[in-house]
This record gives sequence, C-alpha cells and structure tokens, in this order.
Amino acid sequence: MAALLRFSALIDALNETVGKFIRWLVLAAVLISAGNAIIRKAFNIGSNAFLEIQWYLFAGVFMLGVGFVFLRNAHVRIDFISARLSDRTNAIIDAVGMIVFTIPLSIIMIYLSWPLFSAAWASGEMSQNAGGLIRWPVLLLIPAGFGLLLLQCASELIKRFAYLGGHRASAFSVDPHTKSDEEKLAEELAAAAAKKLEGAR
Repeated sequence: MAALLRFSALIDALNETVGKFIRWLVLAAVLISAGNAIIRKAFNIGSNAFLEIQWYLFAGVFMLGVGFVFLRNAHVRIDFISARLSDRTNAIIDAVGMIVFTIPLSIIMIYLSWPLFSAAWASGEMSQNAGGLIRWPVLLLIPAGFGLLLLQCASELIKRFAYLGGHRASAFSVDPHTKSDEEKLAEELAAAAAKKLEGAR
C-alpha cells in the first residue's frame, strides 16, 4: 500500500501542476478575448484565428482541469446528502462511482476520441473558417483530459481503499466539508456588506 500511495502522490503532483498551468490559460483567454473585441470595435478588424483560439483555450481549461478539480474534491456533489453521511460511507460511494461510472466513461472517451485526433494529425486538418486554426491541438484535449481524469481516478481509488483499510487518516486530499476559497470570499464580502449596512444605520 505504501508504494501505491507514493504512486497516488505522483499523480496528484501531476494534476496539481496542470491546475497551476491552467490559470495561465484563463488569463490568456481573457486577454485575447478583450484584445480581439477592442480591435474589432476600434479598427473594424477581425480574425477567425483569434476567435478560434479563445474557444481552444476555453476547451483546454475545462478538459485539462477535470483531473485537478477531482483532486481538489471540487466536483459536483449532492451536498445535503453527503454531508449527512460518514466519511467511510462517502468513501465507499465514491469508490463504487469511480469503478462503475467514471473509469469506464474515461476509457470509452479516450478510445473514441483518439482516432479523431490521429486523423486530424495525419491529414493536417484545418478549420473550415477562412484564416482559422489547425484542428489537431483541440482534438488532442479530449483524450488528454480524460487521461488525466483516469489517472486521478486511480489516485483517488488508492486513497479511498487506503482509508478504508486504515492506512490513511482521510479518504480525501481535501476535506469535502471544507469551504472553498470562493465560498470563504463570498462569506467575507457578505459580512463586510452587512457591517457597512449596519454602520450606515
């Protein structure tokens, strides 16, 4: 189990690194989108390449970020149910869900999307729009994203089984009941607004 946990830590480090890289994709998408809008309005100049790179980056954020989201335990949960269950029960539900749904889905999506990428790579497929971009990079995002998700599933399964077997103190990398940074910020803003309103009275 110690060797498996080390393997799990390597996968976690990989998706943590990808997650940090994705932040730059978000910034690039915002800057390109804003620059494209300004140039279009100010100089009446447009480019299909600039329009397409925006959705390439958008796709990159979502496809490459799925493993990072799973690592951070920020994926969608039915909170009002999971919050009432013990960590052990949640770990068992997670393990079953990954084995029955997430892992098979990831394998199927990699299997189906890889030929699309291979064909686009071999043919040098281009966008049908004038001045558009080459297609294979965005098609590669599909198997790459599901590959990262599959790896993170393996890591999370190791953690769940290690917890159930008494080899880990927690089943999760991040406590599912811990509030996210966004939730904490929202609470801070709400408290500051309430305090300001109270002071105005």
